[in-house]
Amino acid sequence: MTNRTDNTCAPSVSSMPASYDHEMEEILRTMLENDEDITARGVIRRYASLSAASSITRNPARSQMLAKFQARQEEFRGWRTRLAKRSKDSAAMGMAEKDSRIAELERQVELLTASHVAMLRAVGELGGYAKWAKFFESYKDIRDELIKMGAMPTAKVIALDEKGR
Repeated sequence: MTNRTDNTCAPSVSSMPASYDHEMEEILRTMLENDEDITARGVIRRYASLSAASSITRNPARSQMLAKFQARQEEFRGWRTRLAKRSKDSAAMGMAEKDSRIAELERQVELLTASHVAMLRAVGELGGYAKWAKFFESYKDIRDELIKMGAMPTAKVIALDEKGR
């Protein structure tokens, strides 16, 4: 454990996988929020346990995280530049259009989710749910995501005999 100046303890970066680098992520978020140029050297200046920019650039996970935040910063700065060129009324209208589009997409997702649940219930009533589940057996991530979205029926499915009872 390394003791940081804010008196909180965290595992040393060398003992955890680089992809699990919360300290670097927090530094990058702060730099992005403050619109500071995101560079490996800039991160190192704020990083408690690393002292060389190459510790970031030569580590694939850290380098990827840095690139991701640099791309986000470039995108944010592009938006700010575009907004500065537009009038406030034009920007407000554009945001209203985006809000409307987001609401429409959310409505479509709700509709598709409801229809998916209804389809699965129909398949289950016809005795085909077991086949559907077997087909998606190797797609556990997809099933988990569907469950998280509420797109899987929650009622117990009872198989019918050949006479439909």
